[in-house]
Amino acid sequence: MKIEIWSDVMCPFCYIGKKNFEQALENLPFKDEVKVEWKSFQLDPTLEHSETKTTAEYFREKKGFPEEQAKQMTNQVIQMGKASGIDFNFEKALITNTFTAHKLLHLAKKYNKSSEMEEELFKAHFLDGKNVGDINTLVSLAVSLGIDAEESKKLLQQSEEFDYEINQDILEARNNGISGVPFFILNGKYGVSGAQPAEVLKNALTQTYEETVVPFKDNTQNNLSCDADGCSI
Repeated sequence: MKIEIWSDVMCPFCYIGKKNFEQALENLPFKDEVKVEWKSFQLDPTLEHSETKTTAEYFREKKGFPEEQAKQMTNQVIQMGKASGIDFNFEKALITNTFTAHKLLHLAKKYNKSSEMEEELFKAHFLDGKNVGDINTLVSLAVSLGIDAEESKKLLQQSEEFDYEINQDILEARNNGISGVPFFILNGKYGVSGAQPAEVLKNALTQTYEETVVPFKDNTQNNLSCDADGCSI
């Protein structure tokens, strides 16, 4: 069963959604049959690649929120994060353009380490206050997962590799009517929007599995058919 997840590195609800999804999946008997594919999404592609803003600056300058309102909003997210096992540190978080970080995610996908890289990027941004638009920071994250430093640096500094894939992810989101993240598409049949509780995700995953995987399994067990070698009678 394939699960596609659209996400952005600087989205706190995406981090919460990831944790809740993993908790939901861990308690399912068919977890080993689930393949997760992370998809790129940019909440604010207008940010300059070289600039960083604190969370308070971003809310004030880009969203027009007063400092007190921004603080109330982040405090609510902090409480939600704690329930999912995340200690958000918005005072240290640096808002920046995430396109380069998405390039690294696609490189990690090449080595079947995209979920691990998602986790490392979320931790770097929300917990450690690292600049996830900085190439040296991203290379160090790649190395921590066993991905070659030179390959990572060349990709992030000079190459346009994965630019097409990132833009295709974003276009696919638009074509699917996805305007916010996280967004989960379950085996091509159901869509789940937002950082839903683990129990909600568990139920959605179970329903999708029972409707899209189990019937196929049942049919193949008694598949009476013929091929070039004869008939299965």
